[in-house]
Amino acid sequence: MFQSTIRAVTYPMAILFIASAAHAQSEPKSDAVNPASRPNIVWIMSEDNSKHYLKHFDETGVETPAIEAMAAHGVTFDRAFSNAPVCSTARTTLITGCYGPRIGTQFHRKTELATLPLGVEMFPAWLRQSGYYTTNNSKEDYNAKKRMRPFDDSSRKASWKNRPADDTPFFHVVTFADSHEGRLHFGVDALQKPTDFDSETVSLQPYFPDTQVFRHTAAFYRDRMSIIDEKVASVIEQLEQAGELENTFVFYFGDHGGVLPRGKGYIYESGLHVPLVVRIPDNYRRLVDRELGSRTKGFVSFIDFAPTVLSLAGVPLDEAGPIDGKAFLGKRIEAAEVDSRDTTFGYADRMDEKYDLVRSIRVGDWKLIRSFESFQPDAMWADYRYKMLAYQQWRDRYHTGKLNDVQSQFFKPRPPELLFNLADDPHEVNNLANDPDYGDRLTELRAKLNAHLKETNDLGFLTEAGMLKVIDAPVENGKRLSNEIAGYIDTANIAVMPWDQANKALLSAINSGDKLERYWALVAASSIAAWNRSANLDMAADDTFVKLLHRRMLDSEPLVAARAAQLAAILHVKDPRPTFQRTLELSQSPTEAMQIFNMVRHVNAMAGKPYPMNSKLFRLPFHPDPKGLIQQHLDHLDRP
Repeated sequence: MFQSTIRAVTYPMAILFIASAAHAQSEPKSDAVNPASRPNIVWIMSEDNSKHYLKHFDETGVETPAIEAMAAHGVTFDRAFSNAPVCSTARTTLITGCYGPRIGTQFHRKTELATLPLGVEMFPAWLRQSGYYTTNNSKEDYNAKKRMRPFDDSSRKASWKNRPADDTPFFHVVTFADSHEGRLHFGVDALQKPTDFDSETVSLQPYFPDTQVFRHTAAFYRDRMSIIDEKVASVIEQLEQAGELENTFVFYFGDHGGVLPRGKGYIYESGLHVPLVVRIPDNYRRLVDRELGSRTKGFVSFIDFAPTVLSLAGVPLDEAGPIDGKAFLGKRIEAAEVDSRDTTFGYADRMDEKYDLVRSIRVGDWKLIRSFESFQPDAMWADYRYKMLAYQQWRDRYHTGKLNDVQSQFFKPRPPELLFNLADDPHEVNNLANDPDYGDRLTELRAKLNAHLKETNDLGFLTEAGMLKVIDAPVENGKRLSNEIAGYIDTANIAVMPWDQANKALLSAINSGDKLERYWALVAASSIAAWNRSANLDMAADDTFVKLLHRRMLDSEPLVAARAAQLAAILHVKDPRPTFQRTLELSQSPTEAMQIFNMVRHVNAMAGKPYPMNSKLFRLPFHPDPKGLIQQHLDHLDRP
C-alpha cells in the first residue's frame, strides 16, 4: 500500500544563501519601526519546573513574592504549555516557533542537528537584523543548525548591559538551573537535613507513595523554587537600577514541566503545564490589551513565544509564515481572541536512551494522550531519571508490592489511549477512554489529534533512523512523504480499533511490502497484546498469525525483525533472543541499534524474566562510545 522509499531532498548552499539574502516572503519585515523606539524584552527561564510548585498557580506550591510582584504589574497565563516535556526539544520549539516533529527536532538528545526550513530562523536573528542587541546567558541546547546568527553573545558573560549604546533595544535570555532535575540527585544523608518548606504538610500527588523520601523531595523542590524567585528578583532589580524596567517586557516561565517523578519527560500536565507571568512596562502599556494584575485562561504554548516577541518588537511575520505559533501579546493582538484559544498539542519521543513515541491534545479541560508504544510502562529505565532517590524508592516499592493501584500505574503497560477530564482529575489518574459515556469526546479528540499529526507530517513515524535520512530538508521531505506518513499513522492506529476489526487489518499490514507499514503494524499488535488479554490469547492461538510473525522475525529490515521478536516475547510464542542478536549485528547505524536495545531492555524486564539477556549476547558492527547511550544499554543489561 505504501511503496515509496525514503530519499532525501537537499538544498545546495548557494540556494540557501540566495533565499536568505532575498528574504523569502514568509520572513519578518524588519523595517517597520525605528529600533530606538521599541521595548526591551527579557526572558527568565527556570529549568525543569511545572506550574504546580508555585503558590501563584497552585495552592500547594511555595510563595514566590518576586514572581507575584511581576504578576501584579503584568499578566498571568494560567494555561501556558511547553509542547515537549524535556529541555532540548522544548527549547528548540521556543527558539523556532515550530512543532518539533514537523521540523525534525523532537529527539532528546539529538543524534544529528536538523536543517531549518527555508524562511525559518532562530527568531533572535530577526531581532538582531532589525537593530536589537541579543544575548543569552547561557544555555542553548537546540536541536537545529543555526543559519543566521541568533545572538550577539551567548555565554556565561552575556548581558544586556553590554549593548553598544544606551538607546539600543535588547532581547536577553537568562536560564537559572537551581530548579534542574540534577538538584534532586541527593543521597540518603540529605534526608536528615531540614527543609524550609514543611515536609510534614507538603502535598503529594496521588500517584506517589507517602514516604519520607517523597515528602523530603517535594518540600526540597519547593525550596529550590524559592531560590529561583530570589534570582528573578535580582534580574528585576538590575533592570530597575539601570532605569530600564519600565521599558522592558519581562517574561518568567519554566522551560518545561518536572521535575519530580512522572514530570520531566512525560506529557502529562506535570511535564507540560508551565508557569508563565509577563510583567508589562509602563512605557509600553499600549502594546497590551489587558489590565495589570489580570489573569487569562487562554491557551498559549511554546510555539507562540517567538511570534509574540517579534510582535512586541515590531517585527511582524507575514500571515503565510512557515512557523506554527501565533502571538499572544503585541499591537493588534486582542485579549478576547487570546482568551478564546483552548487547544494545545504535545509530543514526546526519545529521551536520552529511552524511546517512547507519545502525542497529546488538550482542548479545554479534556486531554487525550496517545501512547504509540503503550506496551512499555512509563517507568521504563532511563539512567538519568533513576539517579533520583524518589524514582528508586518508587520502583522498589512497586516490586515489593507496597503500592496501591494508582501508584502502580507508572510501572504497568499503558492503554494506547488515555482520556482525562482535568477539571475533575488534574493529576491524570482516572482514564475515561473505555467509558462509553465519553465515547463522543474520545472520538472528537482522536480525530483532531490524528488530523494534526497528518497536517504536520509528523516525522516521528519514519523512526529516528529513517528521519535521519531526510534531516537535511526535513520539512520538504515531510511534505513529499505526506501520504506515506499518513498511512503509517493509520497503521499505528490499528491499535485503537475493536479487536474484531484490528485482527484482519494487522494481518494485511504485517504482510505489506512497505517496511515501515510492517513496522507500525507490529507496534500496534504489541500494544493490543499487552493491553487486551483476549486479543493476546487469540494472536498466540492463531497459527496463521504466529507463522507470519515467525517470518517477520527473519525480515531483512533489522527494526522490523526486532519488533516482531518483541511481539513474540509478549505473546510467549518464540524466543526473541536469536533475532535480537542477528538484528543488532546487522544494524545499519548506531541510531538503529539504540532503538533495538530499547526492545531488548523491555523484554529483559518482563515479569518473571522469561528471556534473560546480558551484554555478552550481542555483537555490534561498530564500537560504541564508552560514555554513550548504547553503552548505557549494555551496562544496564549486566546489572543484577
